[in-house]
Amino acid sequence: MPKIADIQETPNPNAVKFVLREPVSNAPRSFQNADEAANDPLAKRLFDIGHVVSVFYMDRMITVEKDDEVDWDELLPKLAEPIRAAAPLGEQVSTPKAMIEAAASDDPRLQQINKILDERIRPALVGDGGWLEVVGLDGNTLTVHYQGACGSCPASVTGTLMAIEGILQREVDPDLEVIAI
Repeated sequence: MPKIADIQETPNPNAVKFVLREPVSNAPRSFQNADEAANDPLAKRLFDIGHVVSVFYMDRMITVEKDDEVDWDELLPKLAEPIRAAAPLGEQVSTPKAMIEAAASDDPRLQQINKILDERIRPALVGDGGWLEVVGLDGNTLTVHYQGACGSCPASVTGTLMAIEGILQREVDPDLEVIAI
């Protein structure tokens, strides 16, 4: 059972990050509603509490986003129970479809993009309780999807997205356009 090492605020006031002592996943997992979480025991239990609008977890981190109708003081103790009861990492073996597709791509730009994201962008997003998944590269258009605390944070769609696009244009292809979905 994962032990909660810390609970941290994120730049998104409606999201908190639980830092765990043990990993709960070998790949990023993101759920935007209870229907998406129906087959994931941890995410389902978190949504079942109520007032949860998204769940994101990977490795030793779980980010939960709430609605405006409840205060964190009321919600945090309720969230701790299913997190502590989460299945160990060894019982989770699936890899998200988008990660498989990106790894299988033979476009050298996509491989370079993912390397830059892994080394410079994703660690900063994880620090804030979020993640960035590459959805696809079609011509010169890179489509990304923010997850966790970044999913509904206004800064991710403005400043962060523009910064990512600038880095990728300088280091990969000056004609790249980055779009968040």
